[in-house]
Amino acid sequence: MHELSDRELFQAIEYAKSIDEESGRAILEKFQTDQPGLAQTIFNIFPSVIAEQNKDMAYLFMDMCFDVICIYQHAFGQAPALDEMNPDWLEKQVALLEAELQAIMPKNVMNTKFRDKLQKRMVQRANDETIQHGLIKFMNAWIDEFAAETPGGTEAIEVTQKMMLVVIRLFNNLYTHP
Repeated sequence: MHELSDRELFQAIEYAKSIDEESGRAILEKFQTDQPGLAQTIFNIFPSVIAEQNKDMAYLFMDMCFDVICIYQHAFGQAPALDEMNPDWLEKQVALLEAELQAIMPKNVMNTKFRDKLQKRMVQRANDETIQHGLIKFMNAWIDEFAAETPGGTEAIEVTQKMMLVVIRLFNNLYTHP
């Protein structure tokens, strides 16, 4: 896998935005069948954390996750199905990210220095991987724009952006799994 060029990213975003409702439903159903644990995580668990701060932002996040699925599919093809992978792939991914995830959960009581260190480690690890920097910038801008137009939206910006970074990292790992 490679980092998408601006042109590739633009084409993939255009593809994601052009999908009609019926095709979108089919894409989601296939994803949920092929990757049930990942689908549960990004469409139920992560949005519930965001909804604690802002429900509208949680809905935006789910829309963005759909776009991430479509962008990766357009750019890199179909994601491998769970039966083609190590069955505990998602568990291993979550174990690697668990401490970092705990650091971005707003209600978790944690030493401030430790939280900051984990959050910095999360960003550093993302920078060390082949990551889709352009996609992250696009998603962050989308979140910022939405928050500016939504009452109470600014409260959920940070957690939503960090959750989106985790989603993009999970997709990178999914598409580069051994």
